[in-house]
Amino acid sequence: MPEPTAGYGQYCPISRALELLGERWSLLILRDLLLGSTRFNDLARGLPGLSRSLLAKRLRQFEKAGLVEKAGVRYLLTEAGSDLEPVLFGLGEWGAKHTFGEPDPSELDADLLVWWMHTRLDTTPLPGFRHVFAVRFTDDVRRFWIVVDRGAPSVCTTDPGFEVDVTITADVAGLYQVWLGRMPIGHAVRTGRVGFAGPSALTRRMPNVLRLSPVAPYSAVPLPVEVSA
Repeated sequence: MPEPTAGYGQYCPISRALELLGERWSLLILRDLLLGSTRFNDLARGLPGLSRSLLAKRLRQFEKAGLVEKAGVRYLLTEAGSDLEPVLFGLGEWGAKHTFGEPDPSELDADLLVWWMHTRLDTTPLPGFRHVFAVRFTDDVRRFWIVVDRGAPSVCTTDPGFEVDVTITADVAGLYQVWLGRMPIGHAVRTGRVGFAGPSALTRRMPNVLRLSPVAPYSAVPLPVEVSA
């Protein structure tokens, strides 16, 4: 007996789109492609719960559907793939408004947060060609370094051997909240949730260097007004 054909069996553009995009991990892979990850290992690194075999399968599906093209070791979005940007960020805006509350502890992954942060640092306000940021969490013993060398960022979990420009100290949840726009960085610094250590000429520029998540504008939460005594 032949296996049933996969799909919804409806002649509708929404059902056709869901047949391609509705499978597990598909939209998150496309999210990371839209945010600039083009290499297989980088995509795998940013999606730690996804097996490499399933990632390869999804990328083959996207190639076949015309969403990505393989160029050497890179996966590049086609026009059809790039056209998904407003769809993905529209979904992010809806999620921030209707489903996004306090984090579950299982969602707070320091390693993944540093990986997300490392491509969003804008070091153009800082002098020199190499910039090294140490990230220290008060509630996670792991140590991280972000190295931006002539604009190319990388994450190290062992000391890269370069002088550190600024050390970022935070609890994991606090840095997540700053990164996602749920806590203004100035408030986080004033309340001790996030700290920057280093020469003042560099630390005072960190609020501009640390660009936030692309979904941060949707996730912002108004802080209660502080009433003075």
